Amino acid sequence: MLRFVVFFWAVLSGVAMFIGQPDLSAEDTLSTEETLTAEETLSTEVRNLVEIAIQEKKLPGAVVMIGIGDRTVLHEAYGSREVEPAKVAMTIDTVFDLASLTKPIATASSVMALIEREEIGLRDPVASHLPEFAVNGKDAVTVEQLLLHTGGLIPDNPMSDYRGSEQESIERLMKLSLNYPPGTRFRYSDVGFEVLGEWVRRVSGEDLHAFSQRHVFVPLGMTETTFRPESRLRQRAAPTQKRGGDWMRGEVHDPRAFALGGIAGHAGLFSTSADLAVFARMILGDGTLDEVSIFKPETIRIMNRAYPVPGGIRGLGWDKQTGYSSNRGRTMTASALGHGGFTGTALWIDPELQLYVIFLSNRVHPSGDGSVNRLAGAIGTLAADFAAAHEP
Repeated sequence: MLRFVVFFWAVLSGVAMFIGQPDLSAEDTLSTEETLTAEETLSTEVRNLVEIAIQEKKLPGAVVMIGIGDRTVLHEAYGSREVEPAKVAMTIDTVFDLASLTKPIATASSVMALIEREEIGLRDPVASHLPEFAVNGKDAVTVEQLLLHTGGLIPDNPMSDYRGSEQESIERLMKLSLNYPPGTRFRYSDVGFEVLGEWVRRVSGEDLHAFSQRHVFVPLGMTETTFRPESRLRQRAAPTQKRGGDWMRGEVHDPRAFALGGIAGHAGLFSTSADLAVFARMILGDGTLDEVSIFKPETIRIMNRAYPVPGGIRGLGWDKQTGYSSNRGRTMTASALGHGGFTGTALWIDPELQLYVIFLSNRVHPSGDGSVNRLAGAIGTLAADFAAAHEP
């Protein structure tokens, strides 16, 4: 009898404890389901935007990747990688010609790595390491001014300056005259970043490709980010247009970068969405990712700081809020930095939201038409709204 009473009370106590415990697992499940539903909604909204743009012939296809911190929220491919000579579906591992995304990712990163390592000042004259650049009134132009596009240089020099050898092209570049007094205007300049590419070579003793590989991309494991991609990457590269009767596939689209052998400070870098996500997470991590340190936190802060320029705000090598920011999410915070590329690419990183948005397309394929900046900006707005609503 005693054993029965003890057993009875034990059962009652267990039931009481079970009833009295809050159902935490149910709450966790609900929270997870809500997040999944929000991610599905975001995916649907992004897909609708891209598919409408494809129907309107603004691009053949795209890859979009959105992440918050270390979590991938969306990573999808849409439409076609190529439509001529045959239609080939877009895939998330497609390799893209990044065009002007070269400027912040390869060139500005390399410049800042050298400044961090070599004790060179941002406000040092470019001519300190490129004495031939000093001619025609350019002796006081600083590294910082070229990074901000306020260095007095024209946007692009004539293609006739690129006849002959690569070295002859660089020599003509160094002899260019000022277009306006340095520091008085913001004028987006490919020329300025071509000069910075040569500056990296002169200071480091390595070309921009070798230096960026050794100090940025290889340490981060970005094995699909490179100038002049090899065969294994070219096979899945998105083509742009024809040059000399052949499709440019894994060959830089920009004619000046092509004339310089495919390695230049303003264009020429190729990459994938997954590799760019690694780079973005490094920026969000103040220069470090998975215990691999690329920059000191202070270097990242200097690069990402808001620098007022005539008519807007820039970072060092990065856009923040200027007339070039139509590919920026409207609701991104003031901390956001990003850039676009002529071929149809954009990357925006918002440290305050711990958000990155990668938009990759070959909008110039097949005929040079297409327009994607506003599409990239609309996707960035959706992503920023999602991040703000689901902050950890």
